[in-house]
Amino acid sequence: MHYVYVIKSKKSGRNYLGCTNDLRRRLAEHNQNKVDSTKYQGPWNVRYYEAFHSKADAFRREQKLKKNARGLQELKKRIIDSLS
Repeated sequence: MHYVYVIKSKKSGRNYLGCTNDLRRRLAEHNQNKVDSTKYQGPWNVRYYEAFHSKADAFRREQKLKKNARGLQELKKRIIDSLS
């Protein structure tokens, strides 16, 4: 499986959107400061993820969310609403 995920920093409140084939390993990498774009902003928690059978589908979804500001805002709203 491949995953598109949103994690949130407990320290800064920042959200990060990424793609991986091993969500647990990737979260550990974020929390161990092994990812340059999230370094020193942890700890991180998974807020949302979507699972895909193919890497291509997951990567397409990640790119679509990163390029489409409205789509990303809708996703963030869905996450916030689900936690209320």
